[in-house]
Amino acid sequence: MGEIKVPELAESISEGTVAQWLKQVGDFVEKGDYIVELETDKVNVEITAEDSGVLTELLAGEGDTVQVGETIARLEAKEGASAPAAPKAEEKPAEEAPKQEAAPAQQKTVEEVAPQQGNQKQWLIASPAARKAARERGIKLDQVPTTDPLGRVRKHDIDSYADQKSNEQKQQAQASKPANPVSPSPAASENSDKPVERERMSRRRQTIAKRLVEVQQTAAMLTTFNEVDMTAVMALRKRRKDKFFEQHDVRLGFMSFFTKAVVAALKKYPLLNAEIQGNELLIKKFYDIGIAVSAPDGLVVPVVRDADRKTFAGIEGSIVDLAKKARDNKLALKDLQGGTFTITNGGVFGSLMSTPILNGPQVGILGMHKVQLRPVAIDEERIENRPMMYIALSYDHRIVDGKEAVSFLATVKELLEDPESLLLEG
Repeated sequence: MGEIKVPELAESISEGTVAQWLKQVGDFVEKGDYIVELETDKVNVEITAEDSGVLTELLAGEGDTVQVGETIARLEAKEGASAPAAPKAEEKPAEEAPKQEAAPAQQKTVEEVAPQQGNQKQWLIASPAARKAARERGIKLDQVPTTDPLGRVRKHDIDSYADQKSNEQKQQAQASKPANPVSPSPAASENSDKPVERERMSRRRQTIAKRLVEVQQTAAMLTTFNEVDMTAVMALRKRRKDKFFEQHDVRLGFMSFFTKAVVAALKKYPLLNAEIQGNELLIKKFYDIGIAVSAPDGLVVPVVRDADRKTFAGIEGSIVDLAKKARDNKLALKDLQGGTFTITNGGVFGSLMSTPILNGPQVGILGMHKVQLRPVAIDEERIENRPMMYIALSYDHRIVDGKEAVSFLATVKELLEDPESLLLEG
């Protein structure tokens, strides 16, 4: 009997949530097959089988929290075994089934996890989470309808059945009550039968929420604003984009310009590339820039390593690769750890101005926004429409003074308005 255990995930991660079982009880598993997907605070991890055999028991249901080293499934290992051929329904009539003297391994497993119904042996397959929820709510599994094509009862089936019964009881109670002319209190209105949808927060969303609140409670966060005339950057992009794409097979975007400008400003104002550790400052002499990316499960911040040593093409290529990994949920822990400063671009969603929240333990984050034509005074007599972008710097006032923060943002602005200087300064 083999055991499937939660492997070591990372130094800072001790638990995860079962996101999805990729194999079910009774399934034959080849060595190296993916069995279960775990969701951690940062990335999703797929666990593989170390032996071939039949999956006989699942000890954790989808949505359950599991610890590193915990046994979550059992496998009846069969050395040198190969996947069994699917039985043909035409080989034996249905009425002959009860006459079989020995049931195959996977049928035995189903019998062990399900009760009998009446005089007929009708086996119910239910996940551990579903069985636990049914016990807690006093629900009989054979009463629960399921949408699973194989008849498996899942936890969400239990939840739906319990909600349905609760609504029926409420309707019966309301029907039996006499008409009451007194208007309901606000609290009663909140519990009315208006349609709502309750959805459990993913582990990643819970972690994001927790850390953002922690940052606001522990850091003295302030934000300063400026605006950048994007005329020179946009003209340079327009002039060089085709040649750039031909040479590097990647498009020239705004992010490489901003990353280069941020690195140059960090070298000039190093406290924005630091973090607080107890009573000490850890001032970092490397520049690993986090780029906030919107992923299906929430915002993630993969890191462009050694951004000061990368060319424009290297930065753009790294961002494209990391963004694709984020969308495909393929980011590894090493892609997310150790950033020294973060850039976030709300402009891609149309944001004109915002106050970004620090990505702790970092002490600085730059917010980019939408480029918009605005009238700008060129001198005392001339006004021109220019492509302008508001930029915002949120910083931890515990170690970064206002003068330093404002000067940092002004440096970023000056470098972007003279983009050729980035080749020298960045």
